[in-house]
Amino acid sequence: MEEWLSFSVYRNYELRIAFMASLDLEKSAKEAFVDDNFDLAIDLYTQAIEMEPKNAVLFADRSQAKIKLCNYTDAAADANRAIELDPSMSKAYFRKGTACMKLGAYRTAKAAFETGAALVPGDSRFAKLINECDKYIAEEMTHAKKTSTLDASPNTLTSSVGSHSSDAVAVKDTKQVQSTSQQASDKPKHRHEYYQKPDEVVVTIFAKGAQSKNVSVEFGEQILSVSISEDAYHFQPRLFGKIIPEKCRYVALSTKIEIRLAKAESINWTSLEFIKENLVLQKPNVQLGSQRPRYPSSKSRAIDWDKLVAEVKEEEKTEKLDGDAGVNKAFQDIYKGADDEARRAMTKSFLESNGTVLSMNWKEVGAKKVDCSAPDGMEMKKWED
Repeated sequence: MEEWLSFSVYRNYELRIAFMASLDLEKSAKEAFVDDNFDLAIDLYTQAIEMEPKNAVLFADRSQAKIKLCNYTDAAADANRAIELDPSMSKAYFRKGTACMKLGAYRTAKAAFETGAALVPGDSRFAKLINECDKYIAEEMTHAKKTSTLDASPNTLTSSVGSHSSDAVAVKDTKQVQSTSQQASDKPKHRHEYYQKPDEVVVTIFAKGAQSKNVSVEFGEQILSVSISEDAYHFQPRLFGKIIPEKCRYVALSTKIEIRLAKAESINWTSLEFIKENLVLQKPNVQLGSQRPRYPSSKSRAIDWDKLVAEVKEEEKTEKLDGDAGVNKAFQDIYKGADDEARRAMTKSFLESNGTVLSMNWKEVGAKKVDCSAPDGMEMKKWED
């Protein structure tokens, strides 16, 4: 009985400390995400997942951070893992659908959005994205149908010429085929889209099956040139604003070509291509650096949100808690501010003494087993069944 109880106490404290540390990491990861520090957020979520590998929320939130960094393949994998752990989590289906859309897998994305919509019928975001998927799927089917028709046109022409003896009929059929080919060549073979950040513009060209060896991308001061030799595709727009060619880069994937254009100026591009009428470039409505944006208020007097947040944090620091809550908060504060050796010492001493000793001296604690220590005026007793 004594051995079983000791193991139970040890295991409970071990899980408690791991859970507290995981909560701290998750909170820090969310703060990093809000501050647009997505790399740090992913690293912190990864550490938290190592402590809680079956926490579906952590995988879903890490997926969102990876989407922000355009790492859509890994984002979809994290969303799938979240769904495996918790099939009722609607935001996991939302993350999966978003990542799959960026990868050009519209049917998979639509299925994910439909499942998520069934879980939260009142969320209009899913319906909007399902409609977008339907639009892209229809475009793909139309493109495939036109390609199939064009491939069959020469055979149709040969048959037509062979079955008519009149030269006039043959000339007429030839002109019809040439007209159809001309109309097809006027339309772009691959769809493209873009989005922007304060310092860069990301252009995506959806060219499924294009081999990287056949893709050529060149950057000029205000020119982007993209060529795919295998299907004679060429896209060369004059850009809305100037870029820094040496800082631009691209990657050719199996479903798309992703191009990152480094802006020469932190201005808002109202379109990807240059528009002659836009002579005045507007500065983006963003604040760079450590300053947080101020939000408008519907009241007559605006609320200073930064001041309000600071006051709440100060109240949390000075809040006095009683009982176990006070002990937990004190332990969290000490643990958070300690170095690695001190944390190991705290964990080892606390667990081995069944919660009666808390030491930060690793040289002393690491050298021997920490025994239980009763407070002054009390003595330790063993449990008896």
